[in-house]
Amino acid sequence: MIAAVSPGSKLGDVPADAAELHLIRPVKSELLSGILRKCSSLEKVTLSKSCLRRMPVQSRQLLQRKGIALVEQNRPGRPIGLPLQKMLHALEMRKDHQTLREIERVTGIPKSTVHYLQRYAQRTKIKNGKNIVYLK
Repeated sequence: MIAAVSPGSKLGDVPADAAELHLIRPVKSELLSGILRKCSSLEKVTLSKSCLRRMPVQSRQLLQRKGIALVEQNRPGRPIGLPLQKMLHALEMRKDHQTLREIERVTGIPKSTVHYLQRYAQRTKIKNGKNIVYLK
């Protein structure tokens, strides 16, 4: 599982079984050390190029001491704000050749959103309440 972390994240929001961490913004070393204590199976931390430049030296050294890889990886786009089950249900209905209007009536998802999900969406990150969940 990939957990997204920003400076406003709480330690309780990060799952203990996270194997990968994605830093949305640079975080302080205190938060990072708490996450490392909680997530014993953490293998790598990904972050954008600008986040890597702004990351505090203490945080980098902490990750280096723990042997955790720091990987620059860009994850563009806004997370899809639909619940995963609802999104999967709409896509399954579309595979069953249901019309967009029928899917909109049953699921409550606008037909333009269903069309976007089917055609263009890179479904790699979704919102689960206020938290962002990375699927890949």
